[in-house]
Amino acid sequence: MVGDNLEDKVGKKQLQIRNLYSFIQAINHNASRDELYSMYEECLGWLMGVRQMMLFIKEGDRWNRVAQIDFEQLQQDDSAVLEAIRRIDPKSLYPVDQPDEGVLRDVRYIIPVLHKKEPLAYVVIGDIQLSPSEDIYEAIEFISMVTNIIVMAVENKRLFKEQLMKEKMRQELLVAERVQRMLIPDRFPDNACISLSSLYIPHSGIGGDYFDYIPFDEDRFVLCMADVSGKGISAALLMANFQALVRTLIRHYRDLGAFIIALNDAVRSITRSERHLTFFVMDVNLKTRQVKYINAGHYPPILWTGKECVDLKEGCTIIGCLEDLGPVREGEFTLEPGYMVLTFTDGLIEIFNADNEMLSDQFLKAIVQQYAHLPPAEFNEKLREKLIEYHGSDRFDDDIAILTMKYNGVCAV
Repeated sequence: MVGDNLEDKVGKKQLQIRNLYSFIQAINHNASRDELYSMYEECLGWLMGVRQMMLFIKEGDRWNRVAQIDFEQLQQDDSAVLEAIRRIDPKSLYPVDQPDEGVLRDVRYIIPVLHKKEPLAYVVIGDIQLSPSEDIYEAIEFISMVTNIIVMAVENKRLFKEQLMKEKMRQELLVAERVQRMLIPDRFPDNACISLSSLYIPHSGIGGDYFDYIPFDEDRFVLCMADVSGKGISAALLMANFQALVRTLIRHYRDLGAFIIALNDAVRSITRSERHLTFFVMDVNLKTRQVKYINAGHYPPILWTGKECVDLKEGCTIIGCLEDLGPVREGEFTLEPGYMVLTFTDGLIEIFNADNEMLSDQFLKAIVQQYAHLPPAEFNEKLREKLIEYHGSDRFDDDIAILTMKYNGVCAV
């Protein structure tokens, strides 16, 4: 019986991942809003066992019901339902433990979708039927993930169309820049144990550089850095899809090698091997001080050990081109107090001075050696100063993304 439940659970997870691929592919191929809502209803009803559901999305200044499963009683008055939800004002998953005697009497869960603390959508769920092997909160977590993908895709479509009416080219740049800002993390740990800081210098407002910080718990997190081929809005949109893939798959594959292979398959499926990207991923465990990483064709990040600079180059070829990545080698090292890791995109290296000389590895490593004693935020600013000094201008020819991590060593036991 336990084996059967485990097999059912694994099978369900695989179906969920396939459905996420389908959503991302549909978004990438510019599926209409109605097609996305239809896919959403089918996913929740068929895959997740939801028997009653309503999805409300804010479109401009108005709230509209855009998807539904059953809920005949609630469908009579959307304004009353929304008013009841606004009185509750949920900021996260809200289980309706004491059913409202009014319009929410058949509701079990309310899931908000927020951006900068402002609601973009609400999912109202009534009856949901799960198998014995399924956990209700795991199911709700997946529903929340799918809803976020759909809502953000629809919101991006709305913004795109709105700006297109004003000025098509300017609209594309503004929307892509806004999407990219939403995707780039702006909060990192900075304490006696570990410190992180980022620096992003876009060349033309938008680009295909991507970095991310994905925490699992207080002792373990993942850092990512990628550089998407191409420039402009197409690269930025591919980066947005790539972030969704990374954040989904990294939680399903604890082994970095298996994760990279799955990620390559997903990117190839979306881009049909017409686009590629370099990628670096690093799994940091503060409790054991062990760091594992894979470099998929990315410019090697620099590890400063206090004595020397070490290139983090173990890995495989680039993502998205080949079906078979070949051998995938995983690198690892043990953190010691003062260790610093500098990750960056190739825009940093492809800087030229007045004599048309490209910035060298030796020049960059000399900066690392001289200023590695600084906290990451101060180091990044010092690095920016040196790049401007070398280039002779603060306007660079390519996007530059920098993510710096320093292990301070004073960690809670």
